[in-house]
Amino acid sequence: MMNDVQTNTLQVPGARLHYEVRGTGPLLLMIPGAPADAGALAGLAACLSDRYTVVTYDQRGLSRSPLSEPPADTGVPVFADDASRLLAALGDEPAYVLGNSGGALTALDLAARHPEQVRALVVHEPPLPELLPDRDRWRAAFQDVHDTYREHGAGAAMGKFIVTVDGPGSAPPAMPDPSQMPPEALEMMGRIQGNMDYFLAHVLLPVLRFVPDVAALRSGPVPVTVGVGDASGDGVPALSARVLAERLGVRPVAFPGDHQGLAIDVATSAELVHAAFA
Repeated sequence: MMNDVQTNTLQVPGARLHYEVRGTGPLLLMIPGAPADAGALAGLAACLSDRYTVVTYDQRGLSRSPLSEPPADTGVPVFADDASRLLAALGDEPAYVLGNSGGALTALDLAARHPEQVRALVVHEPPLPELLPDRDRWRAAFQDVHDTYREHGAGAAMGKFIVTVDGPGSAPPAMPDPSQMPPEALEMMGRIQGNMDYFLAHVLLPVLRFVPDVAALRSGPVPVTVGVGDASGDGVPALSARVLAERLGVRPVAFPGDHQGLAIDVATSAELVHAAFA
């Protein structure tokens, strides 16, 4: 693994993006989903940095990418425009792109509207409740998460959010023992905790109302690989990924673990990502 990391910032309309660069080779942009940040994909980035110049970043309003104007509801097209500006700042050649969770929605919109910037795309468990046959039920469930935040705060809302995302019968994951965590993981957890208010107030509902341009993706030049965790069950991200793969006419690729698999089994995930791009 190549662990040297260069950090930089890019000013975009309304925000300043924090991004990190590792390795050498063709450009690979990795987009995490909210409320997480670039730290969630750091292990995967390190595993791929011997083959790619890997760029990870915090999406606007999250962690180290502060807003320069008052917070407002932010949908996927705004996040995708940020990704496009970041790629333009990094060079003229198209990039490989990986999107995880909500970051996969950013990646899908980027590939649909700016295909000249994307060489190939891997999306891991994009949550797309608008594509599901019981869309109205999911709309109501996520509205309830938002309303719970307004009435009872972030802790209660995130408890509902995790159970809603992971599917019926699931329970919030056990929290790791902080004394056993490395300093960078503790630091990331603190940043994510600080992202909760912006995520629940201004990102959750707009992002989960996103509908990808499947026709543009099917007819466009960008090959799309859809990943599904082999332990994910029937939560919204896994169900969405299967429906998206069917609509795109591709077979979903099984990744290890659940919705957090890219951060847990980084070595296996890295090989699957590289094989998809190759």
